[in-house]
Amino acid sequence: QVQLVESGGGLVQAGGSLRLSCAASGRTFSRYSMGWFRQGPGKEREFVATISWSGGSTSTADSVKGRFIISRDNAKNTVYLQMNSLKPEDTAVYYCAVGEGMSMWYHEYDYWGQGTQVTVSS
Repeated sequence: QVQLVESGGGLVQAGGSLRLSCAASGRTFSRYSMGWFRQGPGKEREFVATISWSGGSTSTADSVKGRFIISRDNAKNTVYLQMNSLKPEDTAVYYCAVGEGMSMWYHEYDYWGQGTQVTVSS
């Protein structure tokens, strides 16, 4: 079992920044890849970013490339999502997840956090 707790969401104006955190417990965090996904109002859950167990490899969705950065601190069992130049279309509930490998497919992740709301006003 693993528990994931996201934090850092909130209300921000377009062009602003937020940093999301996801704290993990209950499993050897450093052995697993992590991912961030989001689900906007009336939309399917979509891939945002993923990072390898070491942090040496990352991948981000085209929609956030150049604006969002995923990172991790294995000593703190935490993965981060730095979000810059936010747009109203980034409004969504953001979820972190843990999986065996890096993937953009949500069904390949085993455990999920409860989500944190990000709202970007125009």
